[in-house]
Amino acid sequence: MAEVKAISVTQLARRIRNLLEIQIGDVWVEGEISNLRKQGSGHWYFSLKDQSSQISCAMFGAGRRAGNEVIEDGAKVQIFGEASFYEARGSTQLIVKKAQAIGVGDLQARFEALKGKLDREGLFSQERKRTLPSVPKVVGIVTSATGAALQDMKNVLSRRAPWLTIVLFPTAVQGRGAEKGIARAVRQAGQVGNDNTPQPEVLIVARGGGSLEDLWNFNEEVVARAIADCPIPVISAVGHEIDFTISDFVADLRAPTPSAAAELVVPDQAELRERLVNLESRLRRVVEGRLDRLSDQLDYCERSIFSQSSERKLQHQLFRIEGLKREFCSAVENSLRDRERLVGNYHDNWDRYHPREILKRRDEKIKQLWNGFLLACTHALKVQENRFENLSSLLQVLGPGSILKRGFSVTYGTDGKIVKSVKDVLPGDELKTQVGDGTIESLVSD
Repeated sequence: MAEVKAISVTQLARRIRNLLEIQIGDVWVEGEISNLRKQGSGHWYFSLKDQSSQISCAMFGAGRRAGNEVIEDGAKVQIFGEASFYEARGSTQLIVKKAQAIGVGDLQARFEALKGKLDREGLFSQERKRTLPSVPKVVGIVTSATGAALQDMKNVLSRRAPWLTIVLFPTAVQGRGAEKGIARAVRQAGQVGNDNTPQPEVLIVARGGGSLEDLWNFNEEVVARAIADCPIPVISAVGHEIDFTISDFVADLRAPTPSAAAELVVPDQAELRERLVNLESRLRRVVEGRLDRLSDQLDYCERSIFSQSSERKLQHQLFRIEGLKREFCSAVENSLRDRERLVGNYHDNWDRYHPREILKRRDEKIKQLWNGFLLACTHALKVQENRFENLSSLLQVLGPGSILKRGFSVTYGTDGKIVKSVKDVLPGDELKTQVGDGTIESLVSD
């Protein structure tokens, strides 16, 4: 019986894994989530099923993966991942890279289309971004009056800047038609300023985290254009740090969270107090130093004025005049010497560049060129003579006359052509044979 050549289980498992990864690789799969297990390590494991089949899924580091908020039991989702084979258990699984609710693909396409349109119009350009006020007194907030995001921002603002006046422009931030309310609140914030409602110096447009559908109202064009048209700087703080909306790109500044926006909009009172203390200390040192210098100057002036007699003052002025006189004479002498050197340079240059001198130098240059030309011609002729002699010697050695003198001969037929074969002559032809010292005539016989 022939010996069967079998492979190991490990080899088979690796072939299956390679086949899956190469033939299928990354793929989008749609189904329903079940048996979700969230591990303490941050990895999530679940099954994705439909009416007749299911497949195991693993989402490593799920907290950092896009779309993790849609992963829950019973949710119908679209999963993007890599088909793989877990060799240790012999099971096929899908390594999930991102997930989205069914229909999110259409929303993403709408998102990209509007983003491209507004970008081409220049609404995202850095040139139109405005700088936030350094220490605002009035801050406006557009968000839900009942949301946790509002309370978080109030807590941060009251802790960092207790002097601040907060003006709320409440609106729904989720649901059908909420985008119109958001746009209306943004426009209202840019138009207030009467006795009852102070004018905000900066505006925060915010809401807490959620899925793409929850945040979609901030991806509507009406909200983007309201933010772009707002006359005061706008901070967009929508969702979590990984969430991006159209309002983030249009706003003057994006904050990763509503709480972060509250921290960005005002400085901390402790930091301001420390800065004021430092400025006070620096100002005091500057003022005291200036006063000390002015006091010293005043004392010097008093001693100079009241301690000197009129005669000493006059002598001081005479000495000063003598000094100025010496400086003036020295300056005049230096100027005259400089002028003399300049005239001398002009004179030397005149002699050098006189037409007579130029023609003289040109004549010398022509003589040099002529001598060089004659020398080159002589050398060239000499080279050609040597070459001619070499060729003549070579011709004498290799020419026909030399060959004939060594015993060779050349026979010519009646037509004067060289006879190369017996077939070239006929009986009765007269031939001439050239030898080294003459010509031999002969007659061809039968």
